[in-house]
This record gives sequence, structure tokens and C-alpha cells, in this order.
Amino acid sequence: MLKIALPNKGALSDGAVALAAAAGYRCRRRGRELSVRDTDNDVMFIFLRPRDIATYVSNGTLDLGVTGLDLLHDSGANVERVMDLNFGNARFCYAAPKEQDITPDDFTSQTRIATSYANLVRKDLDARDIDATVVHLDGAVEISIDLGVADAIADVVQTGRTIDEAGLHVIGDPILETEAVLVAQNGATLQREAAQRFIERVQGILMARAYVMVEYDLPRDQLATARDITPGIESPTVSPLSKDGWVAVKAMAREARVNEIMDDLTAIGAKGIIITDIRTCRI
Repeated sequence: MLKIALPNKGALSDGAVALAAAAGYRCRRRGRELSVRDTDNDVMFIFLRPRDIATYVSNGTLDLGVTGLDLLHDSGANVERVMDLNFGNARFCYAAPKEQDITPDDFTSQTRIATSYANLVRKDLDARDIDATVVHLDGAVEISIDLGVADAIADVVQTGRTIDEAGLHVIGDPILETEAVLVAQNGATLQREAAQRFIERVQGILMARAYVMVEYDLPRDQLATARDITPGIESPTVSPLSKDGWVAVKAMAREARVNEIMDDLTAIGAKGIIITDIRTCRI
């Protein structure tokens, strides 16, 4: 049975469960169960702290796992990064009191930096050749400066609201752009049929989320221009209409461009433009 680790709480957990469920797996918990068996697909989902997942996968206890890229780097675990999952996006940054106009390059050996990601921060400081003190805390690092424990912090920033309310601001460029990732123990794991099936299904969901299906009717003499607007994955599907000189066109397009595409198609005389979501796909 394939064993897959999913985060047990938070935004990473919500995104991972929704993704696996959309891929056809039974992985939703009724309560706070530590594991869920999907006997139809011969998969067991184990719910763990996101911080621990890469470690369990690296030692072979589990086959695959979903964790944050920041947590993966901080763990130092020897795993294979299979794919990025396009949710849980955030920045890992330094922050300091708003009244201080400093950058990370101004840190000295006297600077104390509070973080829950001690290894990741130490690697960045070493790269900058700065021997600052890293204060390892398990959470709520924003308050550490007010409590006199630290002079700056390093933490995951999404909206920035939390650090703003703490009287802090981001300083310097992000240490890391992070998101949810799928990891595996090694290449041998990826050769297992159940693992390949899971990866292919997830890839299909991610592709479907990034694209929409565009359908429209068009004067045939505008077809060359329309192909530039909606080139599809390889090429659009074009079918003749009973209306003389008109064709029906169907193509996949980037979801982020749907409004621009509709504007461009309207400008060249397209009619009956329909945009539909795609549930899953294989390319």
C-alpha cells in the first residue's frame, strides 16, 4: 500500500486534501484521525505536522509527502522534489521594527534573529558571511522583539498583516519564495505504479486549474488571427459550420488570460464565446 503524508492542519492541509480529493482519492477525515485508508486506490494517507513530513519521507517510512518548500529546505532532508503544487504560496523574509531603516546586510554578530526556521536562516546568514545569533522559537516569533528576545525575525509572510500589526516591516529581498511541494524518497519510489498514478492524477488537476476551454464561432477569414489568440496546447480544433464562411473553434487557454482573450476574440468578430472550467486533463 502506498503511504502518502499530508499536513495535519492549516492552509497546507486544506490545499493538500482538496487536491488529493479532486484527483479521485478518499482522504478526508471525519475528525482528527491520524490516517485514512483509500482501499480502492491502495493508498493510505497519514496526517502529520508539515515540518516533519520531509523527514519521514527521507527515511523511507512514507513514500510521498506534501509539505512547504520552506519546511523542506529547513529540514535538510534528502528527498526528491517531484513537483510544485501551486498553493500555499508565501515569502520567507526578514522583518524588523518599522522605525529601523536597515537591511539584512546590516546585521552584525550582535544581532539576534528569532525564527522557527533556524537551519534556513543560518544558511542564508552564512551565504552573506554574517555571524548573527539565531534564536530558535517554535512559533509567534513576531512578539519576540517586544519581549526583548530578538532584534529582528525571519518568518513566512503571506499577506503581511501579522507583521504589520506587530509593528514590523519586511526588510530586504525574500530569502525564499515558498509553496506546497510533493516530495518522494527517491527515484525508485516514483517507479511504483501507485505512485505514478497519484502523480499523473495530481498533474491532471493542476493542469486543469491553470487552463480553461474556450469555444467560439468565427468568420473563416479571421482564423489565422484567432489561432494567435487561442493557439491551444498544440493547435485549436476547427470545425465547419452550416453558416457559409464560418467555423467553430475550440482550444485550451490560460485561465489567467480569459478576459483578455474574450476581448480580443470579440474584436475580430467572434460570436458565441463560451469559457468553461476543466475538471482534469492529461497532455
